[in-house]
Amino acid sequence: MYFDDLLNRYFGSADMAEVSPAMLEAGLDRMRVDFGLEKDRPRRFALWSVLYMVGHAPDLDTAFQDEDDRNAARNLMDLLDVAEGK
Repeated sequence: MYFDDLLNRYFGSADMAEVSPAMLEAGLDRMRVDFGLEKDRPRRFALWSVLYMVGHAPDLDTAFQDEDDRNAARNLMDLLDVAEGK
């Protein structure tokens, strides 16, 4: 999955500045449904990652049953924090 493709699929644009509040909410709803139904671990992680980046990811313990997936998510969170200078 490519990041821009996910943004286009769920929000209608790869530029989040162009996404209206209504489009954002509708895209988040669709993404949450797809996340809940997704069985493929890499696709599920990709969906969670986008949800995290837009500030709407479910809690790690709820999102991932596998400890490796939770650790990968924590690593992503740490990397994004460093990139943002936190």
